[in-house]
Amino acid sequence: MTALQKKMIAPTLEQLTGMRRGIEKEGLRVLPSGSLALTPHPLALGAALTHPHITTDYSESQIELITGARLGVQECLDELTAIHQFVYHTLQAQGGEMLWVSSMPCGLPTDETIPLARYGSSNVGRAKSVYRMGLGHRYGRRMQTISGLHYNWSLPGVTSDQYFALIRNFRRHAFVLLYLFGASPALCPCFVQGRDHALQPLGDSGASLYLPHATSLRMGRLGYQSDAQASLAVSYNGLEGYANSLHEALTQPYPAYEAVGVRNPGGDYNQLATSLLQIENEFYGTIRPKRTVRTGERPLHALRERGVEYVEVRLMDLDPFESVGIAAQTMRFLDVFLLHCLLSDSPPDTPAEIAQIKHNQHLTAERGREPGLTLQRQGQPVALATWGADILAECAPLAAALDAAHATDAYSVALQAAQARLAQPESTPSARVLQEMAAQGNSFNAFALQQSVRARDALLQQPWPAAQQQHFEALARESIAAQKAIEAADTLAFEDWRQRYVAVEELG
Repeated sequence: MTALQKKMIAPTLEQLTGMRRGIEKEGLRVLPSGSLALTPHPLALGAALTHPHITTDYSESQIELITGARLGVQECLDELTAIHQFVYHTLQAQGGEMLWVSSMPCGLPTDETIPLARYGSSNVGRAKSVYRMGLGHRYGRRMQTISGLHYNWSLPGVTSDQYFALIRNFRRHAFVLLYLFGASPALCPCFVQGRDHALQPLGDSGASLYLPHATSLRMGRLGYQSDAQASLAVSYNGLEGYANSLHEALTQPYPAYEAVGVRNPGGDYNQLATSLLQIENEFYGTIRPKRTVRTGERPLHALRERGVEYVEVRLMDLDPFESVGIAAQTMRFLDVFLLHCLLSDSPPDTPAEIAQIKHNQHLTAERGREPGLTLQRQGQPVALATWGADILAECAPLAAALDAAHATDAYSVALQAAQARLAQPESTPSARVLQEMAAQGNSFNAFALQQSVRARDALLQQPWPAAQQQHFEALARESIAAQKAIEAADTLAFEDWRQRYVAVEELG
């Protein structure tokens, strides 16, 4: 154990009470029938480019809801709930669309019909759309309609080196979260149309495909995966090595993407660049080091200049049994788990371990509830249940410390619930999804539509003060005005702006 980590073994009360968490939650807009809504992002919600809480992700049909970084779990959840309420009241007034509560998408139209997100005529807005066009060319639009929940987490007084130690341990132990909270064991056959897969039909109707012991198909081989990015063996041993790996991926041309070209013969843009990654956000991973960027700044430049500010946990499925996609108890467990990752010994990773981590991720995503399943730890087989139980047992003192800091027992209760779930695979969300689907004729779409209606009704039935409605209406108006101001201030032609943005110098 290093001297650096020994210093962090006993976090101070100031650190524990200064822990912050924020949520970014994606979800597809769907029609009452459960099919994808192809309408533009509702103007009444504001401008996706500039709204602080309501934007879009890949598609115009994919809303992303964003909280601030909050000191309290309930405070964060309350804010997420209020944002949801405004969205649902707005959608209800405009034809009854709702949000799909599952990570795996609803019935999808043809790939080219899935609408790309649009952000107006400014250079930065156009760049966001061109980037998404590039993702469609590289990976197909269907893959981009998968939705998830990102958990942003920070602790006062943590250095970049310590955050990278956390990240290494998180990657090693991510199987625990996939097992406990994975909620995508099945999907609509339309998602894999034309793709090779090893999924099995569920029931006789052919309405769903699944794997019997899967936890999170979203995080398996059919989810956020890329053959091109498989060549990236990014190390998390420190900021410099991580930044250099990304820098290379952002600047080295990739033959298959060079063949696509930045523009087509008609002059329309296909992608932002022909490098392995167009921009930093294209790099897929279960967790990312993050730093708030300044206007026009590249994320990699921000990291290199000012270090890691927080981590972004990216492997959480939407919980279809929670109206806003996550429960307070899950958030408290994540706080305990991330604290454990930060404070535990974290040796450097190696290429062999990076390959082992990927193996464990895919195995847990596709077979996590299989009785007796073994993973690889330091090149040796170990039962998932045994390894997971050891990690959760080590979390107990940290849960107790958080309880003491916040005068509660909620963190220990969250840990005990996780321990009970680990011991009872049938109680996991992935198992519950399959149980509920059985009551819906084994139809994934019927199950997810039913849960989406329940979430909508639950949120619309909650009190919604006029002051809250007015607050969000004002934010919407301000965001539209802010987008217009950005558009009015542009002076460069888009191609000049693009070349400047992707220039090597901008990466730091």
